[in-house]
Amino acid sequence: MTVDRNHVGWIASSFRSQKALADRAAAQLSDDHFFAVLGEDGNAVATVVKHVAGNLHSRFTDFLTSDGEKEWRQRDSEFDVAADTRAGLLERWESGWEVLFGELHGLVDADLDRNVVIRGEPHSVLQALLRQLSHYSYHIGQIVLLARTHRGSGWESLSIPKGESDAFNRRMFGK
Repeated sequence: MTVDRNHVGWIASSFRSQKALADRAAAQLSDDHFFAVLGEDGNAVATVVKHVAGNLHSRFTDFLTSDGEKEWRQRDSEFDVAADTRAGLLERWESGWEVLFGELHGLVDADLDRNVVIRGEPHSVLQALLRQLSHYSYHIGQIVLLARTHRGSGWESLSIPKGESDAFNRRMFGK
């Protein structure tokens, strides 16, 4: 299969969609709920945000030229948010996504035939992007579930609300 900029555009669109889901879910939370852990070994939304931000920075800084697991990354510290603020975490989150989108924007067709390395394991550029899209989708699902659980009946749907599928389909199909 020949990979070209169209593929990267579709993947970038999926990354943007996933980020938007997480942003809209987290925006519904109070600071208390943003940092709340549901179970003994669970993670707060804040923790998932910090982890994804760390992963974004590590994987996409010098994406084409260095291992995606940077020596400077302190992955274990991403699971400790005791000294963090929501504003600080969200700033790191945004800067991580900027690194990703900057790298995607800078890719040229010739780059798509290259291999990159993640934790010493070679991946095609396409494999690496899909690996990360899958990883972030997993964690963003966690953010959405945690936010929905915290909000309870106050949750504002991020997609088609329950019981509104038929009306949505009528609007989409012009009927």
